[in-house]
Amino acid sequence: MYTRSARTSREDAEALAVDALTFLAEDPETLGRFLGATGLGPETLRAAAGEPGFLAAVLEHLMGDETLLLVFAERRRIRPTMIAAARHTLDPVSER
Repeated sequence: MYTRSARTSREDAEALAVDALTFLAEDPETLGRFLGATGLGPETLRAAAGEPGFLAAVLEHLMGDETLLLVFAERRRIRPTMIAAARHTLDPVSER
């Protein structure tokens, strides 16, 4: 699933973010909060997923709700800090 190396690879970070999006989509209310926060609608979600920064935004949203973050981390059996590391890896600004 995700490697536990000192640095999070881009591939692992993307996989974690996709997993986080799947987690958000499992509950309509949670997905609705995400869509509301991003200004997306169900019809624009797929197109937005291909945009630079989208996966980082998914992780950012997850990190903004501690309860949600901890539930996700517990269900996936990962440390919450791995989510922050993946967010940093996917940050478009840090790629420059």
